[in-house]
Amino acid sequence: MTALFEEGKISPLEFFLKVKETLNLKLDYSEFIPIWNEIFFLSEKNRYVYNLAKILKSHYIIALLSNINILHFDYLKKNFTVFDAVHHIITSFEVGFRKPHPLIYKKALETLGVLATDVAYTDDRPELVEKAQELGIKSFHFQGIEKLKVDFLSIGINLE
Repeated sequence: MTALFEEGKISPLEFFLKVKETLNLKLDYSEFIPIWNEIFFLSEKNRYVYNLAKILKSHYIIALLSNINILHFDYLKKNFTVFDAVHHIITSFEVGFRKPHPLIYKKALETLGVLATDVAYTDDRPELVEKAQELGIKSFHFQGIEKLKVDFLSIGINLE
């Protein structure tokens, strides 16, 4: 059910009704939305990645490729500044596929107008990194900001 929602194949209301039925919830849609969205916070790790992305943005085209549903996306846009660190946002709910489906990566490459070999990608989920690598994308398993800096420097990405 969450996969369908993240792929934009069911509406927020349809998702809510399925969750409500599955969990036998006694709340209405307007009560559900804040509960559903209040899972986000800016951790120290997130701040470091955000700050690095802002630095890189002045030298490189930065894109965010996310498995996300429209409710979470709209909430993040309204309540956090994270999206100002990127040039492009490619979301699963808009593309219709979630990572690790190859078509979401291909859509990102198409959006950027680049070859897979010209892209550096990082993710905290190894299976998503592996799928990107299979497509020829230089991909790194995110294991902390210091490791990410080392990974990026190893392929010549300027971090200043």
